Amino acid sequence: MRKYEVIFILRPDLEEEKNAEVIEKFKNLIESHGGEIIKIDKWGKRRLAYEVKDFREGFYIVIQINAEPKLAAELDRVFKITDEVLRHMIVRENE
Repeated sequence: MRKYEVIFILRPDLEEEKNAEVIEKFKNLIESHGGEIIKIDKWGKRRLAYEVKDFREGFYIVIQINAEPKLAAELDRVFKITDEVLRHMIVRENE
């Protein structure tokens, strides 16, 4: 397994419950595909460097995981089709 850092930005107009629901969705996806969650950081609402999908702010979440490369590809696919996610990035950390 490799170590990854997953960063994603949720729309700022979502309610706290919906944020938690989306985070839980990705948490379940990681665990169901054999990944291990090391740490979840909720950075909260922050200003974006530039406008993304007509939003100036976003709710940042950082998740550190141990996972196989297939899971990283699956996460990328699901992030792309999830409307609540403005941007995402999956980075493999050096061992």
